[in-house]
Amino acid sequence: MSLPRSADPVEDLLVRAGRGPMERRMFAKVFGLRDSPTLAEDERLEDLLVEAGLAALGGEPAQLVLYGHTLLTSDLDSADARLDGLRSRLGQSGTAFYSVSHINCAAMLRSVELARRFLTRPGAGPAERVLVLGGDQASSHQGRARVIPGIAVPGDAVVGVVVHAPTTRRRPRYRYLGGASSRDTRFHRNMRMSPPELALFQEASCEQTVSTLRRAVDAAGLTMDRIDWVLPHLTSRMFWGKVSRSSGIPKDRICMDLIPELGHNFGADALLALEHADRSGRLRPGDRCVLFAIGQGAYFQSMVVEVEEDS
Repeated sequence: MSLPRSADPVEDLLVRAGRGPMERRMFAKVFGLRDSPTLAEDERLEDLLVEAGLAALGGEPAQLVLYGHTLLTSDLDSADARLDGLRSRLGQSGTAFYSVSHINCAAMLRSVELARRFLTRPGAGPAERVLVLGGDQASSHQGRARVIPGIAVPGDAVVGVVVHAPTTRRRPRYRYLGGASSRDTRFHRNMRMSPPELALFQEASCEQTVSTLRRAVDAAGLTMDRIDWVLPHLTSRMFWGKVSRSSGIPKDRICMDLIPELGHNFGADALLALEHADRSGRLRPGDRCVLFAIGQGAYFQSMVVEVEEDS
């Protein structure tokens, strides 16, 4: 993962957005938010993408780069030269580079699924690799993209992961077991939802999350009691408390440690939670983890991985 040097207090962001004291208390006390990563004036999202991408690549090439993002405008869209510069800095000048968008915060995990399809296509080489990047700069959009009323306060963070098959030289740290996705078309109005639609969206999201999670676990050939950890969409402790009660997954198995520290960072959340859980020594070889993302619109993406021994 790659983070800015500093963060803004969520309280300050909500005040600047004109949100009232009741909503500010809800974000702090009920949702559990405290800080949101924010790029300084001398920092650029491209620098975070390069840092995360190079760390994931480990000095080896990729045959494809996918960038899953939520916001539809960024510095990378301003000119082809900017995109070419990013590829060059990643050491992937001749590599195909595609953006995955229009499914909002589900784009990063969907990109991992697309990477797997690429690697299993007819004629694919056994040593091929795909670099998947995810993350957005919420601070460049100080309107509703920075504060989503009643839902989240997104920040600036980037994650990078290389998807590849096991070889004699290297074995993935996480082995893919199965996945699932869904969409609820009732909420296509996205940020333009009315208050009644927004309230219904909150309830339906919990139902769809549990349903999609169960289908991913089924696709992995497992049962819910054999899931060790959930690496969630980092928006709200209250929401995942509801998911815990509905799914039967113990709340202490849903990794929400980063909610106060980082909060919501679009499609990067689940990978941020996975990296944090592994780095802090929580994960053990053989653990089965469910990664989950929810995109406004409404999109739901889940996948199950098993932790392997380090190569």
